[in-house]
Amino acid sequence: MSGELIRLGLAGLGTVGTGLAKILVSNADWIERRLGRRVTIKTALVRDPSKARDVPEDMPIRLTADIQDLLEDPELDVIVELMGGKDTAYELITKSLRSGRHVVTANKALLAERGNELFALAAEKGVGLGFEASIAGGIPIVQTLKEGLACNRIKVLTGILNGTANFILSEMTSRGLDFQTALRQAQVKGYAEADPTLDIEGLDAAHKLILLIRLAHGQDYPLSSLPVTGITHVDPQDIAFAEEFGYRIKLIAQVRETDGLLDAGVFTALVRREAILGKVDGPFNAILLDGDAVGPIMLYGQGAGDLPTGSAVLADIMSLVRNGRAPDNTGFQNATLPPARILPPALVRSRHYFRFSVQDRPGVLASIAGMLGQRNISIAQVVQKGSPTGSCVPVVIVTHKALAQDVQAAVGEIDGQSFITAPTVHHRILPSPA
Repeated sequence: MSGELIRLGLAGLGTVGTGLAKILVSNADWIERRLGRRVTIKTALVRDPSKARDVPEDMPIRLTADIQDLLEDPELDVIVELMGGKDTAYELITKSLRSGRHVVTANKALLAERGNELFALAAEKGVGLGFEASIAGGIPIVQTLKEGLACNRIKVLTGILNGTANFILSEMTSRGLDFQTALRQAQVKGYAEADPTLDIEGLDAAHKLILLIRLAHGQDYPLSSLPVTGITHVDPQDIAFAEEFGYRIKLIAQVRETDGLLDAGVFTALVRREAILGKVDGPFNAILLDGDAVGPIMLYGQGAGDLPTGSAVLADIMSLVRNGRAPDNTGFQNATLPPARILPPALVRSRHYFRFSVQDRPGVLASIAGMLGQRNISIAQVVQKGSPTGSCVPVVIVTHKALAQDVQAAVGEIDGQSFITAPTVHHRILPSPA
């Protein structure tokens, strides 16, 4: 470290990078009180150095479009990667680690796919790889799992990890909007990108869940093995029916340990309206943990934004540069985590919600109930709406716990019947008290 001044090399001076700069200026005295040293951004790698930037005048930052200006500057103490993407970010992170410098990143996608490799490299070089900002913006979930709850085995971790998806579902619930209208609203407000695929297809939440599994269970769960479902199939009809049953529909990321195996996935689920996660609305994130010693804990806050995410980035920087502090990258003594012991998705047991679109004629409900029963799926509640015109009607069924493989087989059989007018809609039901 370079004496009394910590110099940062920043890759990406967008929303989060600008937020980091603002915090460094506005809270400079407070940070120095905590750290004993000052922190500044010396150089920022950007696509267009001539573009005007909303950074504080009190922090003159050298702008460059050449990655070598970060890699070859011996004065830079910490490299902060906020550019996103994979190829250039991977090059910057690996070369920085190899040169013996700490790295802080918010790159959840890269860490989800190549985290084991990068953490092993950091351990080999004896440097830190911080990633607090990669999971839930300003929510300090990484340090909570690595330190505050380090003695706990986490039995269940359930999260609302994508603010864009949660905002869209909240708008559909509170204002009765359809999916496309709610998505456009999210884009207007700046909660959704022009290309929202990662958010609405559940991939962003999946990247974050992979990192949480590593922290909570000390196992490397392959992203390619994680079941992922987004929110594009959520229909206002199902939101209304869920309300009738006392639920709200949320995009859930969850991992639970069952008989030594990990049951994990990203999926839409009905959550009790009065439950903690059921009350999380708008672009907020929330993570509910159940530790074997501490019991249930809830972390809630802004999952994105310039200052909340900048706060998480700076927390990592301050942790890494404190005198005498050894890096704790994975939260475990072994830098390379073992492969996850995975419960096959077909063997996951949960309650389920179905909406069948059927012809309005006698015997349909009995036929559906019979096919479900043959697959060991027990019905808990039924709502059937009649039609004065004799056209198709919805039949909504809520079940007791059933195996996923039985549910898949039953839906396949039912959808093949002549009285079915549209593919069956299916959501899981989250057990209380989540």
